[in-house]
Amino acid sequence: DPTAPGRRADDGGGRARGSPPPAFRGSLGEVAALFLKLGVIAFGGPAAHVAMMRREVVDRRGWIGDQEFLDLFGAANLIPGPSSTEMAIFLGYVRAGWPALILAGTLFILPAMLIVMALAWAYVRFGSLPQSEWVLYGIKPVIIAIIVQALWRLSKTALKDWLLGGLTIAVILLYVRGGNVVDLLVGAGAFIAIVHGARRRQLSQFIAAVPPAALGSPVAAGAPFSMPVLFLTFLKIGAVTYGSGYVLLAFLRSDFVVHLHWLTDRQLIDAIAVGQLTPGPVFTTATFVGYLTGGLRGALLSTLGIFLPSFIFVALIYPLIPRVRRSPTARAFLDGVTAAALGLMAAVTWQLGRAAVIDVATAGMAVAALGVLLRSRVNSAWLVIGGALLGVVIKLIVG
Repeated sequence: DPTAPGRRADDGGGRARGSPPPAFRGSLGEVAALFLKLGVIAFGGPAAHVAMMRREVVDRRGWIGDQEFLDLFGAANLIPGPSSTEMAIFLGYVRAGWPALILAGTLFILPAMLIVMALAWAYVRFGSLPQSEWVLYGIKPVIIAIIVQALWRLSKTALKDWLLGGLTIAVILLYVRGGNVVDLLVGAGAFIAIVHGARRRQLSQFIAAVPPAALGSPVAAGAPFSMPVLFLTFLKIGAVTYGSGYVLLAFLRSDFVVHLHWLTDRQLIDAIAVGQLTPGPVFTTATFVGYLTGGLRGALLSTLGIFLPSFIFVALIYPLIPRVRRSPTARAFLDGVTAAALGLMAAVTWQLGRAAVIDVATAGMAVAALGVLLRSRVNSAWLVIGGALLGVVIKLIVG
């Protein structure tokens, strides 16, 4: 809605490029309500979470425009940690300042943390996880539709010319052939910045974000359980991990199975499964691991450890974003990063779609949900709930 408060035509609905941040226009209550809701319904992993956030803050509420959303999206992909949680933190700060920075991130994490702790309790007590296939059968195709709609809308703003479009396609091809996520993001940004500088005949220096070197395991192999070690291990993982839940799996296995011997491979796989099956950030896998190793206190410390770096990184990075907008070379770098991030999002969506759309019923649900999303501003929560209910009905009918 171009008449929504705070929108301007010069950046696709957000603030003018290079302009200073405005006075915070929102309230803590509206930030809390939105991100608590998203924490409850945001199934499907980071790509789905970002898609839902865009629909809520750009399409439905008009808090910011697509260009500013893309700037934040690019910045979130450049720093370690869960990108969707970092987007929540960024968006909270943009809307209502420092208190909202903490509130948005915390409430986005909280529902998943509580659900994971409940599942961890059931796992410890009964030795297995509750069945959830019926609900997920209906939710997954709806999530794919939400991501596709967001990709379509964001690409129209982000891919300003044929070069950025070609770069996005190249990133998709390189990712499916095993390309490293960080290398693709930084390399794409550097490429566009160099091309932009050559076009302007101003090959100025720019700084590319380099992922911090992975720190060694803080204790020797087979160490006895320790709460400080549990917290510091997850603090390290939160500070250095890029990429998906599969990257997180590698870190968790190295630390908790190989070095510390606190978990078995079976327990680790179950922990990752819980992170994938519950709404909110996949990094709440840490909550499950913490509960298995240290009970309720361990669950809380693990959650704090893995997410704390994201709050710190966002607080440090956000003040630099207006400077990036004012620098042509840095702006080009961020454009390249954003194009690469959209390519990664598209590649992951294809992979998720193959697992979500498995028959005629799920294909029909995905197409119907996409049609609704493209034609209306319906709340994503209703689509997710409707998909879950329909999935249960179909499974009951077909047995």
